[in-house]
Amino acid sequence: MDLSGVSRGVVIPVRVDPLGVAGPTANQARGPRWRRSSRGLFVPAHVDPTGTEQRIVEAAAVMQDDWGGVTGWAGLAWLGARWFDGTPWGGGRPVLPTLAVGGNRAIRPQPTFLTSEERLAPGDLVVVDGLRMTTAVRCVCFEMRYARSELSAAIALSMAAYDDLVSIDEASAYAGTLNGWNGVPQCRVGIDLAVENAWSPAEVVMGTLWRGPGGQGLPLHNQPVFDLDGRHIGTPDLVDPVGGVLGQYHSGLHLARAQQQRDVDGDDAYRRHGLECTAMLAGDLVAPQQFLRRLAAAYDRAADIPASRRQWTIEQPDWWRDTTTVAARRALSPDLRARLLRYRAA
Repeated sequence: MDLSGVSRGVVIPVRVDPLGVAGPTANQARGPRWRRSSRGLFVPAHVDPTGTEQRIVEAAAVMQDDWGGVTGWAGLAWLGARWFDGTPWGGGRPVLPTLAVGGNRAIRPQPTFLTSEERLAPGDLVVVDGLRMTTAVRCVCFEMRYARSELSAAIALSMAAYDDLVSIDEASAYAGTLNGWNGVPQCRVGIDLAVENAWSPAEVVMGTLWRGPGGQGLPLHNQPVFDLDGRHIGTPDLVDPVGGVLGQYHSGLHLARAQQQRDVDGDDAYRRHGLECTAMLAGDLVAPQQFLRRLAAAYDRAADIPASRRQWTIEQPDWWRDTTTVAARRALSPDLRARLLRYRAA
């Protein structure tokens, strides 16, 4: 594929050039100053092969000029999705980029990329910054169908929604067109488990445990909480507005002294307004029993709080701009988006 329209800081693979102008000569390509990126294509040896966008263009370069597109996590990453770099949720070896090639067997998998020969229509393809890829909704549904678990499928959609690339309704509608395709049952379960306002994969895991077997209630993700005068108390990772319990995910970053102080002060503010707090730690992602016990204990404590002490609400005051859904965030102007969503990067 001609990638001359790509404007990012990547190095486009080139073919051998007998004159050594547009690419290395055959002798140069065999030398230490060039690296083969795929069959018949080369990049200078100093180019880092592990960069996410570099991996994507090295795979895309083998496509025909008129057909095929990058799909799955690689397509979402090219669209700017923060949480997609090929690393499986929960860790593991990076997954290779996948090229959707339809029934075209002229392109076969190589050590640096995979291929998908599933049915491909012209409407499934778009060009973004000089690179042809499948639409965002096809990318995420592909990722969900071939995820390692239903939970991983839910995380994929939730993190695509984080960057407003795909809404849950859009994924559901597209999945409805894939009857009989591999992995569609898992994709549909993932859609049911996904949320549009989780700010990290860990929050999706936490929410799934919260509402799953052994869990409690139906928590909302990053739902702003206010006092009865409309003042913003905080935005917890999860909150059950019926049970009066909130939960925060504490990663290793929360061990820093300044963050610990903010965590303690935040929990104190919530409790003063009649909310009960609990936390999920990084180790709970693998062995969640302790978290579920803490969660049950928090619900027991919340049940003992009299209604007169419930001095909080999730009803947003008139001055507040809602950002809890993909639709709400897409409606923001660029300036408002930069201002209102900057806190998520923290």
